[in-house]
Amino acid sequence: MRLRQADKTAVLMIAPPGLELVEPFVAVGQYLAGLGLSVPTILGVDAKNGLVLLEDLGDLSFVAAIKAGHDEAELYAAATDVLARVHNEPVPDSLPVADGTHALPRYSNERMQREVDLVLEWYWPAVAGSPVQESVAAEWRAAWEAVWPLAWHDRPVLVQFDYHSPNLLWLPEREGLRHVGVLDFQDSLQAPAAYDVVSLLQDPRRDVAAGLEPVLIERYLAARPEIDPAAFRTAYAVLGAQRASRILGVFVRLWKRDGKPGYLAHQPRVWALLSRNLEHPALAPVKAWFDAHMPAEWRAARWAEAA
Repeated sequence: MRLRQADKTAVLMIAPPGLELVEPFVAVGQYLAGLGLSVPTILGVDAKNGLVLLEDLGDLSFVAAIKAGHDEAELYAAATDVLARVHNEPVPDSLPVADGTHALPRYSNERMQREVDLVLEWYWPAVAGSPVQESVAAEWRAAWEAVWPLAWHDRPVLVQFDYHSPNLLWLPEREGLRHVGVLDFQDSLQAPAAYDVVSLLQDPRRDVAAGLEPVLIERYLAARPEIDPAAFRTAYAVLGAQRASRILGVFVRLWKRDGKPGYLAHQPRVWALLSRNLEHPALAPVKAWFDAHMPAEWRAARWAEAA
């Protein structure tokens, strides 16, 4: 919610007590600010009532900036550099906030599995018209369990989880890394670095310009020379497939449970991302499951009219 007083503006973040906490946002925001990044300055906190008053960073989202003529390659290169800056720091187990600390959870293999299981819970019934058979579900889980170790290509880093175009602002009046305004980081956790790079470059809501993805992966790796490039690319494919699978389920859930069918228009793009990631040899078990159990008419073609 944007508040105005004379010629000044601020943003009021509301986290309903009992449903959300303000401490994760405050703790991670303070940490990212300490790294020299542009996050909303915290002007006031009422944790008991779930209120945080924030600096207004404006409305120039990445999508709006690109539509206005700003160079997409420049924006995405800057966002990639922000990730490298965060990921080059040892990830803290917890962050200070108020009179205590906020523990950063770890993105466990069990959580990754629960997220891809949204395909079985929501996507499968929507396209098959019936619940998934237990034998098929068991094959699905076994396929993913075989690839989870490959997601952990290096030490965990602080991953913002939703680091993609809707949560990034372009601030052309600022310098260096501060060109990029970062929002919605309260779900940050300890996770493989490749996850945020996938989030940025494999955006389910918009097509990143052709050719940018490999160039920016190289840019990221150049900023982190200690990483094994082959292991990173394998993790990138695994996490790309994991994220796309989760989103396929989430978008159907938003339709079926929450009455938001608009997200279905993005399903063909998500399928394209998933299919590309499944071509990596490391994902052979998961690709085999899709080939055996998910016919073409249940994939992108199912949602073509919504696109």
